[in-house]
Amino acid sequence: MNDNQIADVWLLFKEYIDRKEVAAIAEKYVDLLADYGVKDKILEGARGADADLDHAIEYYLENDEEEIVEEYEDLDNDEEEDY
Repeated sequence: MNDNQIADVWLLFKEYIDRKEVAAIAEKYVDLLADYGVKDKILEGARGADADLDHAIEYYLENDEEEIVEEYEDLDNDEEEDY
């Protein structure tokens, strides 16, 4: 799936979502895309089509980056404990 398709699918379904649920569903949509292997670079490319989708992508990318840093720190701590 490319960045244009991601935006097109989101915009197609967004109009049928209750406004109160749009942010939560956008986050679930981005999580689902990531679970199916859509790369961060492609998600970044999908930004700009819709503000709600943009927020969900930014939230995912920020959390993904934090998880990578935490995993790195955990590995670093494990190595120190081995000494």
